[in-house]
Amino acid sequence: MNNTEIRRPVIGITMGDPAGNGPELCVQALLHKAIYEECRPLIVGDANVIEKAAVLLGHPELTVHRVDSVEQAAFTWGIIDVYHLDLVDLARFEYGKVSAMCGRAAFECVRKVIELALDDEVDATCTNALNKEAMNLALAPEGMHFDGHTEIYAHYTHTEKYTMLLAHHDLRVVHVSTHCSLREACGRVKKQRVLDVIHIADSACRSFGIPRPRIAVAGLNPHAGENGLFGREELDEIIPAIRAAQDEGLCVDGPVPPDSLFPKALGGWYDIVVAMYHDQGHIPLKTVGFVYDREKQ
Repeated sequence: MNNTEIRRPVIGITMGDPAGNGPELCVQALLHKAIYEECRPLIVGDANVIEKAAVLLGHPELTVHRVDSVEQAAFTWGIIDVYHLDLVDLARFEYGKVSAMCGRAAFECVRKVIELALDDEVDATCTNALNKEAMNLALAPEGMHFDGHTEIYAHYTHTEKYTMLLAHHDLRVVHVSTHCSLREACGRVKKQRVLDVIHIADSACRSFGIPRPRIAVAGLNPHAGENGLFGREELDEIIPAIRAAQDEGLCVDGPVPPDSLFPKALGGWYDIVVAMYHDQGHIPLKTVGFVYDREKQ
């Protein structure tokens, strides 16, 4: 491997659910020559679906290069390398339809890219969207269930303590819970889980080069409970976790009412936020990170 190749990591990109927009996003992304200057992209999925997406987008001239090993990939702009898994019967395939076939395809792409990463054949992974209903429809006969990508990665990397992390510039958010009902999310706010996520937040920031991360922990209830007036989760679970982390020497603030926490985080007061549930963390980050063009609605 020459020096140029060392500077260009191999990125394994999952196709996502073939009935969704993942294949189209793969093609659109790899139309940009700059991508190949930064890395060596490899789609993990079904080459037939990628070819179909290229035609749909008006690029039938693109070469879709089927490979069954990373070494066979060309990694050249104008050639889309696909680690072909032969997952989709195009005769039964429909865009926008939930199906076990497409759910299985999306799942197998994720499982394969994890395998490639664990075998050091790719340097990083990037995942397109999967449909959780379709995936679990496919996995149910085997007695398997996954809430999403995070849980699949945890299962196949044998990781016991984990959380989802979202980032937009220097706004970073980790979650105590993600894909579950709001009622269940409240029940998952327990001292040990909150403390575990604080530890993960601290470790993640240190890996990003932040020597002493400033961690903000959100309250669960309005106004962080108002000392028990609006709920006792802060008093009984969140504050004990924060104090335990502080006793270990971590720089932790909270519980902070989330309606004021995120403006503070955007203002640079914190390096990372511990959110209590999915939407508490996702909504503010996506509000600043996802900007839609009103002219294209």
